[in-house]
Amino acid sequence: MTATTTVPSTPGLPDPGGVRVTVAVPTFRRPDELRDLLPRLLEQVAEVTAGGRYAAEVLVVDNDPDGSGAAVAAAVPGVRAVVEARPGIAAVRNRALEEAAGSRLLAFIDDDERPCENWLTALLATWEDSGAAAVSGRILAEYAGPVDPWILAGRFFVRRRMPTGTEIDVAATGNLLLDLDQVRAAGTRFESALGLAGGEDTLFSRSLAHAGARMVWCDESAAVDRVPAERTTRRWVLTRAWSHGNATVLTELRLSAGAVARLRIRARGLVRGLVRIAGGGARWVLGRGTGSAAHQARGARAVFRGLGMVGGALGVVYEEYARDGRRWRLGRVAPR
Repeated sequence: MTATTTVPSTPGLPDPGGVRVTVAVPTFRRPDELRDLLPRLLEQVAEVTAGGRYAAEVLVVDNDPDGSGAAVAAAVPGVRAVVEARPGIAAVRNRALEEAAGSRLLAFIDDDERPCENWLTALLATWEDSGAAAVSGRILAEYAGPVDPWILAGRFFVRRRMPTGTEIDVAATGNLLLDLDQVRAAGTRFESALGLAGGEDTLFSRSLAHAGARMVWCDESAAVDRVPAERTTRRWVLTRAWSHGNATVLTELRLSAGAVARLRIRARGLVRGLVRIAGGGARWVLGRGTGSAAHQARGARAVFRGLGMVGGALGVVYEEYARDGRRWRLGRVAPR
């Protein structure tokens, strides 16, 4: 299916001949998950294209230089695949932006997620109603096996939700629809320096918001995140809390302008981090004294998030997706 646009488009309104939509799946060496996901996405595409209002495609962007994901996609009729050999999720997402050059809309979903019923339909409906530059949906956790009650009490994998249409200023890319006309007008791309560190979606969405673009929530659109057993350990969730705290400060630094502003952000990040450490430590002690797993887990999460913020303020960068075994480094954070 193809469609062309011959007149300027308007946010939230279909282009003449139908709105072109690219559904992009970034992937890295998860062939089994990808094999299960692609038919589900084709069903979603068939649903939204049935009335001729939209013309959609499924695109796999494989970050494996050997093309393991592209090989899986090649076996599924109706799926397009490209290999992006530059390492890092930011490079993959930017490649998706480039490959969607002929589309008005780009929807991201991760390779380890599964779309719920009406996932894409709901995103598109909210876009039409709101005219927003970005529409973010829900992520639901599904565990591969039994989970430590301490982790459940800490609600480490419970994501936010809010009424559809609520305006937001930050969004993750695991379930996200972008109006590419508005994204291109804002000049927003994913920061390649964050490709291995994570937080590229936070910086991207906050940069979009700083450019004056609107982002809204769609509670009817949900995708299931299948959480593998290796991620349901206390070590993993607390390291992720450290990473999130670290990314919070690093994002603010990259959005800042001028040495004085960056110094203030570092000072504020240091203070906020220390406050979290103190508050989280007190809550953990309370949990130990009362036997409350919830207080212990959430207190520990606050402590580690605070430590990540302190690390970010002091120039420590955590590279969550590093492939050479190195995770921590000291480095200068350049503004965008």
